[in-house]
Amino acid sequence: MVDSVFTAPQRALAALYMRGGTSKGVFFEPRHLPADPALRDAVLLRAVGSPDPYARHIDGMGGATSSTSKVVLVSRSSRPGCDVDYLFGAVSITEPLIDWSGNCGNLSAAVGPFALLRGLVDGAPRNGMATVRIWQANIGKRITAHVPVADGQVVEDGDYALDGVAFGSAEIRLDFHDPAGSATQPLLPTGLACERLQVPGLGEVKVSCINAGNATVLVRAARLGLAGTELPAQLNQRPDLLAQCEAIRAHAAVRMGLATSAEEATQHRPATPKIALLAAPAAHACSDGRTLAAHDTDLLVRMLSMGAVHHAVPGTGVVALAVAAALPGTLAHQIAHLAHGAAPPPGQPLRLGHPSGRASAGAQVRQVDGAWVADTATLSRSARCLMRGEVLVPERLWHTAPASPAAH
Repeated sequence: MVDSVFTAPQRALAALYMRGGTSKGVFFEPRHLPADPALRDAVLLRAVGSPDPYARHIDGMGGATSSTSKVVLVSRSSRPGCDVDYLFGAVSITEPLIDWSGNCGNLSAAVGPFALLRGLVDGAPRNGMATVRIWQANIGKRITAHVPVADGQVVEDGDYALDGVAFGSAEIRLDFHDPAGSATQPLLPTGLACERLQVPGLGEVKVSCINAGNATVLVRAARLGLAGTELPAQLNQRPDLLAQCEAIRAHAAVRMGLATSAEEATQHRPATPKIALLAAPAAHACSDGRTLAAHDTDLLVRMLSMGAVHHAVPGTGVVALAVAAALPGTLAHQIAHLAHGAAPPPGQPLRLGHPSGRASAGAQVRQVDGAWVADTATLSRSARCLMRGEVLVPERLWHTAPASPAAH
């Protein structure tokens, strides 16, 4: 129990602080949060420590990066065939904004363990592999998590190595069902596998717009003068490059029908679409000092998340690129094909080289009545509960935050 001298001016909210894949965030059950969406978001922003003009999250639970400034809401599901509903929020570090438009594939790996730890899954086995059926509420898709358990507890320790994570963990397999497209967006939102996008200041930029895992725009790294082997520390120190990437991303959002203007995409939808800079395999150094050989990958990627180059690769980015590489005509398919003389065989996992090492996912696409679809994409990750208890948020928020409608 927290000493009352600290709780008097603050309200305690039950939460778990969890790592999922190469991300981490604060996990809540919605019943412990305000019902009003605007007040809920104000509370979550304060819990994370945003907005922070110093971009450090000193007074909150966030880690001041796009990979660590995240919140997750998980509850029992009333949807047939699902155990839990999962809603993800990408929290802006410097602005009072939570973007609820997309999923986090990395934190998806922690949803099953959270649900089991909180007793939200009925009939879970005491030993073996627990199957947690997840409804991803942001994008309206199903995910099945296969979580190892022993003596009724989630197994977190193990020797599964995930590039971008310092320690070994237990492997969690994620099946993303029907990952391509949505009720409002097909796999190819513009109808084209590859096209030329007019971007002010850059002219024509060849892109592939994909909706798989999350909406994603693919660009050749060379188009921006990059080799595709650069590390985030180099790229994030170039405001000119980040501005060019954001211009491409924002105009692609308009082209994909996700925003009415580039300004709207930048101001109100910073999390999606993602942008991926692609290159052919090449030997290069990783962030931890290892060298990744060219023959160990099918494609190199540097992805941006919330305006900065990701230290590894978003889980949904792995899904998007696995689907795109299987789809004839996309930039991912073209680059992988040219690098090896042929695209990876159908069903064979795509091996992605990223700043922290390598990631892989398998996906197969097929045509149904002339439209491309993907049945399932499979991705392995790991997760661990870092802290459990209560997050303290100033009580005055409940009396000062304005109430207003929100989508989620």
